[in-house]
Amino acid sequence: MTTSRLPGFYNLSIEERLARLAEAAGLSPDTLSAFRFEGGIDADAADHMIENVVGIHGLPLGIGLNFLVNGRDVLVPMAIEEPSVVAGASFMAKLARAGGGFTASTTEPLMIGQMQVLDIAELQKAQAAILEKKAELIAEADAIDPVLKKFGGGARDLEVRLIEDSPIGAFLVIHLIYDVRDAMGANAVNTACEKLAPRIEQLTGGRVHLRILSNLADRRLARAQCTIPVKELAFEGFTGEQVRDGVIEAWAFAAADPYRAATHNKGIMNGVDAVVIATGNDWRAIEAGAHAYAARSGLYTSLSTWGKNDAGNLVGSLEMPMAVGIIGGATKVHPGAKAALKLMGVRTAAELAEIIVSVGLAQNLAALRALATEGIQRGHMSLHARQVAIAAGATGDQIEKVAAQLVAEETIRIDRAEEILKSRYKI
Repeated sequence: MTTSRLPGFYNLSIEERLARLAEAAGLSPDTLSAFRFEGGIDADAADHMIENVVGIHGLPLGIGLNFLVNGRDVLVPMAIEEPSVVAGASFMAKLARAGGGFTASTTEPLMIGQMQVLDIAELQKAQAAILEKKAELIAEADAIDPVLKKFGGGARDLEVRLIEDSPIGAFLVIHLIYDVRDAMGANAVNTACEKLAPRIEQLTGGRVHLRILSNLADRRLARAQCTIPVKELAFEGFTGEQVRDGVIEAWAFAAADPYRAATHNKGIMNGVDAVVIATGNDWRAIEAGAHAYAARSGLYTSLSTWGKNDAGNLVGSLEMPMAVGIIGGATKVHPGAKAALKLMGVRTAAELAEIIVSVGLAQNLAALRALATEGIQRGHMSLHARQVAIAAGATGDQIEKVAAQLVAEETIRIDRAEEILKSRYKI
């Protein structure tokens, strides 16, 4: 059985961590060997993934610990350059375990393909013509991908929207609702829209211009919630009640003000994107969908919600679009992505989405807790101090020593790090 509780993991060497990780996940050490490569991939493989390849850009890959999602322990790979994210999410996951961990769910994997229909003489008549043939159009789209249909996917619905207020005047938009199963779905949906376009033109007398997937995947949502016992929130002179109320007050700021909500949601995406990148999924699509969803009411607001239950415990939830896949794209050709999925033990795209949204909620709590108590800089900057020390020229044992002095002085600047190196090590 996998365990995500690995005390002392931070103190191990990288090789020791990999060995401990394989043991904890019940995997052979070779399964995680891709993590030893820079970026989890070699140059030859990279050359077949994108154009004009000249090298590989690596990101640190850390492991989110302590995650209990729907009763299952999960070791979560996170690719990110920002300090404190992995540690923060892992610690909040530890607190959440005391309340039963994270409960997560997803809706059906429905994606939206859009077809923009221009040059229509009679919009209402064209709209009626499409709706009259709706069943036939769905059946035609459903037959386009027999492999996807074999696994239970395919066309599910077709909608017609009238766009009246646009810079080019009125036009129709057709939404093809497509079940993509365990794929992210872009290729399947785009292909279906391309194949359906001539039939749409025939029915409307118009011209189908754009035929493209929408990244506002509001039919494919992931939700997570957790309960943190109030006693678990107490630390360093703050009572559990103070921390709980501070978190709720901080969330209320984001719920009411888009300037705060942008940074609040960025904190959520720190956790979300890190897992999306590690698993070879499209983090730009996830970002676009998340922020569009946050503004669906007309006011950009918080993706998460925080409050307290009748027992006085902190309760949080997060809902957002989550169009991720475990088949196709980089998830099947990137060795690091494949190893990440094996480490997580996911069997469906829904399971992956449930883990990702749980990590987003954990990271959101980490940021709110810090902001509501000691301030965001204390924990973040103590980790950032190591990067500053390295940038100043510190190596080996010097890094931790210089970083410790920077933190003690509460002056985490590169010029001060350089001064310390000159005075202590004559660098």
